[in-house]
Amino acid sequence: MTTATPPALDWSTDNCQVARAMAVLGEKNAMIVLREVFNGVRRFAEMQRHSGLPRQVLSNRLALLVEHDVLHRVPYRDEGARERHEYRLTTKGFELYPVFVAVADWGARWYADPEGPPVELVHRDCGSVVDPVLECRDGHRVDDPRDVLPRPGPGARPWSSPES
Repeated sequence: MTTATPPALDWSTDNCQVARAMAVLGEKNAMIVLREVFNGVRRFAEMQRHSGLPRQVLSNRLALLVEHDVLHRVPYRDEGARERHEYRLTTKGFELYPVFVAVADWGARWYADPEGPPVELVHRDCGSVVDPVLECRDGHRVDDPRDVLPRPGPGARPWSSPES
């Protein structure tokens, strides 16, 4: 029995959107920083205390997320103190929320303590736990991930061997 060659091997990965996104989100602790902001923790000192990240790591991840327009800095000044900044989600950052929900759901399923996850993400209106859902653009819910197939998109480039 032979296995067919996957069609994906015919296409270049030089401009892969997953690789480009992970160059930002895959930086160690970038998602931890986003977790804090998604949960309403926006100020550096509070973020550092709550996340436990070293000062320089937090500073570097915040700078990366600002540079990539996932977060933006908003000035504030407590009475008698110098101006500081808090970090807010941009539109691009808000669009990561479904990714965060999917990661949190997966983590709750596979890595939570026996008593359950420490945080649940719930619908503001009814209080029910939110589930990540796959749905095609025609509105069909996709219950089995095996029903999702990759195909070349408008930016696809044929793969060429490094020897050519």
